Amino acid sequence: QVQLVESGGGLVQAGGSLRLSCVASARFFTSYIIHWFRQAPGKEREFVAAISWSGTTAYYADSVKGRFTISRDNIKNTGYLQMNGLKPEDTAVYYCAASVKLSYENDSDYWGRGTQVTVSS
Repeated sequence: QVQLVESGGGLVQAGGSLRLSCVASARFFTSYIIHWFRQAPGKEREFVAAISWSGTTAYYADSVKGRFTISRDNIKNTGYLQMNGLKPEDTAVYYCAASVKLSYENDSDYWGRGTQVTVSS
């Protein structure tokens, strides 16, 4: 069983930055690909970014490319999502997910409870 706890969300003005963190309880953290998803009010949850177990390969949704950066620290069992140039349309609950396979769908093995990100215009 893997427990994931997100933090770092909050209220920020458009153009601002936030860094989300995802701490995992996994004994074998490097076995998992870390994903970030988000769900805006009234919308389905969507893929944002993912990073390979080694941290050498990252995947991004087109809507966040060039603005968001995903990373991980395998010593600290923590994944990160650096969000720059935030836009009001980035407002959502952001979820961390861990899975042994890369997935762009809502079928990762483990999920956190989410952290709210609100971007004001």
